[in-house]
Amino acid sequence: MKPTTLYCLGLLALPFTSHAIDAGPASLQQQETEGWLQLQSRNTVASPKPQTASATERELAMQRWLKSYQHEIPPFFDQYEGGKVDTGSGG
Repeated sequence: MKPTTLYCLGLLALPFTSHAIDAGPASLQQQETEGWLQLQSRNTVASPKPQTASATERELAMQRWLKSYQHEIPPFFDQYEGGKVDTGSGG
């Protein structure tokens, strides 16, 4: 066989040498997150009680939302300006 033929056959066989990643979440946290997302999307465990808000609660929520627009957005965010950020990495 010619070297170019062997090279082409090798390239064609290359995908067969790799292994696919198993389907589904790998870690326990990913599995739990996937479970919660499936519960939400399937709507199988929704509360039978309607979730309502009174007129006063709606008005207070609207006022809080409108008040959030009173603060100017800074041109940049300095990470060290407000203190220390806990990343939860424990290190």
